[in-house]
Amino acid sequence: MAESHGDAKGATAHTEADGGHKAPFPPFQKDTFASQLVSLVIAFVALYLIVSRIALPRVGSLLDERQNAIDGDLAAAQKLKDDSDSALKAYESELAAARSRAQAISAETRDRLNAASEAERKTLEERLSIKLAEAEKTIASTRETAMSNVRGIAADAAAAIVQRLTGVLPDGASLNSAVDASLKG
Repeated sequence: MAESHGDAKGATAHTEADGGHKAPFPPFQKDTFASQLVSLVIAFVALYLIVSRIALPRVGSLLDERQNAIDGDLAAAQKLKDDSDSALKAYESELAAARSRAQAISAETRDRLNAASEAERKTLEERLSIKLAEAEKTIASTRETAMSNVRGIAADAAAAIVQRLTGVLPDGASLNSAVDASLKG
């Protein structure tokens, strides 16, 4: 077992230099520092040129396109808002005009109906006054007829009463004068 333990020890990577010292971090080694600095400057310049000549113009053009699209969309939105505002104002003015027309039509119709109603009322009054005059004439003629019948009935009744009380039939002249006096009084 001791041998396998020794083999495992030889298979592991050494992180320490011989002699028990630690080696310095490779970029900070004195003998390779200048060459590393030169290669870093070359890599930086190459990266700077690639980024400034290729990547930044593409990104800048994408940003410009995006800004132009946003500005175009904002302009279109403002135009649509202005259009909708003008359409709303036109709608409100048309609505106000329609309301005023409706009120005018309503007033005209009300006046026309009132005039028609007044004309019909006058026509009905005239018809009623004509019917009332006819009814008064009918009443007057009926009263005349009834009064003439009353005089005859009164004369007949008076003659019958006098005959029954006295047993004598009165003469027509005295009977008529007595009936006329009683009807007038």
